[in-house]
Amino acid sequence: MDPLHTDKRLTDLEIKVSLADDLLDQLNQTIFRQQQQIDLLMRDITDLRNQMPEERTTQLPSLRDELPPHY
Repeated sequence: MDPLHTDKRLTDLEIKVSLADDLLDQLNQTIFRQQQQIDLLMRDITDLRNQMPEERTTQLPSLRDELPPHY
């Protein structure tokens, strides 16, 4: 086998591995940021649920009990 051809193939493989490694780092950073966003949204949902009145203690008026504005 030609040593120049082998060197070229080896260089091409090293370039591909380097690009794949960079892409993997970018994907890991994206996943990390998305997980942070998910965690923040979950905390927000929990906070909103805690702010809601409990259904058992606070009943909203029934729409059937309310008179329409034209009455």
